[in-house]
Amino acid sequence: MAQADDQNEHLARLLSLALEQEESASSRLKSRLYTALVRATQETGTLQTLTQSKAAGRDLCAFETLVQIAPIGDKAKAPFFCWTCHARIMGEHWENAPVFWEGCPYAAFQKRSD
Repeated sequence: MAQADDQNEHLARLLSLALEQEESASSRLKSRLYTALVRATQETGTLQTLTQSKAAGRDLCAFETLVQIAPIGDKAKAPFFCWTCHARIMGEHWENAPVFWEGCPYAAFQKRSD
């Protein structure tokens, strides 16, 4: 469990650095970095369940929330659900992609000119 916590802290630090570099890092790069880091974390162990992620303060997107409240086992709540989401694909390939899901990390990476 300590190794998973260390990996999560490392991932959070790297993402934080990428987000701080808003002017120099494209949203596509941030999206690809996020995907690569989550995949690397998966290779070394199981990801936190959605319930654990939410308890740790991470926002969940609408789809993750549906899975999180579903009456299924914790093992089914631990995959990287973003892998199958259109938001990830658009975020990795387009700048200013039309991704607006609340709680979606790929939406958070997009540059918005509000």
